[in-house]
Amino acid sequence: MKKQRKFALIFCLVLLIALAFGTTAYAAPTGDVAGAIEGTWRDASGQIKTVVNKVVFPAIDLILAVFFFAKLGLAYFDYRKHGQFEWAAPAILFACLVFTLTAPLYIWTILGM
Repeated sequence: MKKQRKFALIFCLVLLIALAFGTTAYAAPTGDVAGAIEGTWRDASGQIKTVVNKVVFPAIDLILAVFFFAKLGLAYFDYRKHGQFEWAAPAILFACLVFTLTAPLYIWTILGM
């Protein structure tokens, strides 16, 4: 009996919190949901662009640069050991690094921002 009472009390408390903090969101007086979404996107797109340019792309560039130089070093050691230099992995990492370094210059025009 105590478990049922405790469950009912927790359920009522969660329901009360949901009702207290849950508010109805209106798109506009006319009910234009698409317009509200477009307005929100216009307001947030500048912030998203700034965060991606200043945080995301540099983090990806750093990771790719570390992997590129590590793979280049490992390829050199393999060359010293076996006498054959494997170019595929360093070349792919270098191409990805160049792509992400130059991406902020053109990615926003492709996305239409």
